Amino acid sequence: MPETRARLDDAQTAAVARYRSGLGPLPDLPPAGEYEDAQGVLVATAAGGDLRVVEVPRWEQPSTVAEQLHDRGWTEVAAWVGLPPDDVAGLPQRLLVLLPAAGLAPDSAALAGAAAAWAAVRDGGRDVVVVPVPVTPGAPEAGPEELAAAHGASLAGSRPWSGTARTGGTVVLCTGLSGAGKSTIAARLVELLIEAGRTVTLLDGDEVRHSLSAGLGFSKADRDTNVRRIGWVAARIAKHGGIAVCAPIAPYAEVRADVRREVEAQAGPGSFVLVHVATSLADCEARDRKGLYARARAGEIPAFTGISDPYETPADAEVTVETAGRSVDECARQVLEAVLSRPS
Repeated sequence: MPETRARLDDAQTAAVARYRSGLGPLPDLPPAGEYEDAQGVLVATAAGGDLRVVEVPRWEQPSTVAEQLHDRGWTEVAAWVGLPPDDVAGLPQRLLVLLPAAGLAPDSAALAGAAAAWAAVRDGGRDVVVVPVPVTPGAPEAGPEELAAAHGASLAGSRPWSGTARTGGTVVLCTGLSGAGKSTIAARLVELLIEAGRTVTLLDGDEVRHSLSAGLGFSKADRDTNVRRIGWVAARIAKHGGIAVCAPIAPYAEVRADVRREVEAQAGPGSFVLVHVATSLADCEARDRKGLYARARAGEIPAFTGISDPYETPADAEVTVETAGRSVDECARQVLEAVLSRPS
């Protein structure tokens, strides 16, 4: 039996909006009787292979946009699709801008950056109305002429955009076995970043467990949730140009990949730095001040990473830190160099 109600991601919700507007085919959605968007709003129902769209709050109907412009006194509407041209001198005084934004969150930094580019044109004296449309940047499901016509406008021009933007923020995720030195290196890295004049937030240790992840245990599902929560918060910090340093064990490649995708969706390509603190299991056990490994060996701690639960060594780490025979400062400066060399 399909789930009664399914939650759609941003791309799926945009596909529903395209279908409603006649800009795309019936979307391929997971089996369900009802569909809601990321905010929990019912957007469509399904029965007998038919999809009935209830509402898609984020995406305005092209006919609605056309009516709104008519009410503003726009008798002839010129539309531009995508980013502004390098030379805006030839643009009409009144312009409807259709900005492809399918798959982007409403608060996407990339979307904000594209809209800001048009704000500068507006500040130059033109009457510019910017409307996000549910087609995918870089691979639009409907062409510029089709988009313009759907909004009752003639096409003045277009300029593609990728839908990505680099905000200047960075997430540094230090992963490794318990006792590898992740927290110690992360703390020193934070000090070095502050000395370099950077805005930085440390997400590590008991503070995260007691506040952000209160109520979670140490099952695999709860540990994965803890890492994803840390990644979600870190992504928002990077989105606004800050640096977030995190140091969970994060033993599973799939969860680390999820965090990478979330960060880069918010802060742009290259904004995620995975650091593998590659301390050997023998060294971690030798420096086990809390006695956790001994308890795990005795069977007192189930599913302990490295003993009774796997640690999936990263194959995609930007930095691998070998700690044997090296000081904390040396290790932290290796990571610092990688962070400061990232493109802004």
